[in-house]
Amino acid sequence: MNADKPAVSRRTRDAVYEYLGMLAVLVLLAATFSLLTRGSFLTGDTFWTIIGRVPAAVIIAVGMTYVLIIAGIDLSVGSVLALSGGVLGACIVHHSMPVGLAIPTCLAVGMICGLFNGLVTVAWRLPSFIVTLGMLEIARGATYLVTNRESIYVGTSIDFIASSDTLGGSVPFLIAVAVVILAQAVLSLTVFGRYMIAIGTNEEAVRLPGIDPRPIKASVFAICGTLAALAAVLHTSRVTTANPNAGSDFALQAIAAVVIGGTSLMGGRGSVIRSFFGVLIIAVLGAGLAQIGADEHAKRIITGSVIIAAVILDHYRQRLKRSVR
Repeated sequence: MNADKPAVSRRTRDAVYEYLGMLAVLVLLAATFSLLTRGSFLTGDTFWTIIGRVPAAVIIAVGMTYVLIIAGIDLSVGSVLALSGGVLGACIVHHSMPVGLAIPTCLAVGMICGLFNGLVTVAWRLPSFIVTLGMLEIARGATYLVTNRESIYVGTSIDFIASSDTLGGSVPFLIAVAVVILAQAVLSLTVFGRYMIAIGTNEEAVRLPGIDPRPIKASVFAICGTLAALAAVLHTSRVTTANPNAGSDFALQAIAAVVIGGTSLMGGRGSVIRSFFGVLIIAVLGAGLAQIGADEHAKRIITGSVIIAAVILDHYRQRLKRSVR
């Protein structure tokens, strides 16, 4: 038992260093853009703009973290967000459904899409890349049918979520933080979380003791779909419109944030909290580039370069850890 203590303390120390490293990146980005904009970046307006835009991205990144940990990927989250938002708007506007019933319906749509991804992936042992790519098209097409290819203005019936404040912060941001804390607790403290990590590390080793990984993998995809629908609720409440083209870049943004947060694309390793920091880094980077006048093409090039740099840095960091051990 004593022999385990140095290993545990080393893992704790490494985790603290990683969190501090990501916090340092955020501070460095903020300082750099403050210098480039002569202090106009570090204002309350910039802060609240970032806080208002990140909740949906954070929640989707949580689901993507889970999927990547089990060595999968979900390319459909943006389309599932759009479909769930479209169903939410149609329920409220076209069917006069109360918000208290429309939101659970929206969440159910996301869960069904995610569960479909998971069941097809595990039943036929197909690459989740292909299955979720198919769901990407299915959900987007279904969104156009539900919305008749038109934006549905939901107005004040749901914007109270985005406009509400409590405990000194916006409700959507606090919801996103609560999801991060809960998801990290599940990953770190529960048997389900340990099974996720074990499946991503070596699925065959999980099968040998008689544990069936298929229900766990299907559940992870269902969770990812449900979180995409929750993100749709927050996104729709912020823009007050269910847009059939919403979420087109959410999947890539979520993957980018999760990779920047150090989650392995090969599975078996990841942190929801670090993914949260990854979302913040991308949000600060995007806000700063916008303030210095960078056009959309330059922003995409710089963001993509940061993602590649993060992957390369993580590769060498893991090699260093293995050599130290």
